[in-house]
Amino acid sequence: MTQGKIVSIHYKKLIKIFELEGFKVRRQKGDHISMTKSGIRRPLVIKTSPRLVPVAHIRTNLTTAGIGRERYFELLDKV
Repeated sequence: MTQGKIVSIHYKKLIKIFELEGFKVRRQKGDHISMTKSGIRRPLVIKTSPRLVPVAHIRTNLTTAGIGRERYFELLDKV
């Protein structure tokens, strides 16, 4: 996939992307999944409803995780 526009993707795919970067699912409460990684202060929170994660939520989690746009597309290709 070439680098283009960030679009909504299924929450399971997003979880796999963050797992490739070393994040682990720590807990799930209701429709929220919390992922953590040592060295990252705040947990990533991914909503499972609706199944497609909105672009704004993807961008927020990328910023929190310290993952750039280019790296996001590299990881997306691997999933």
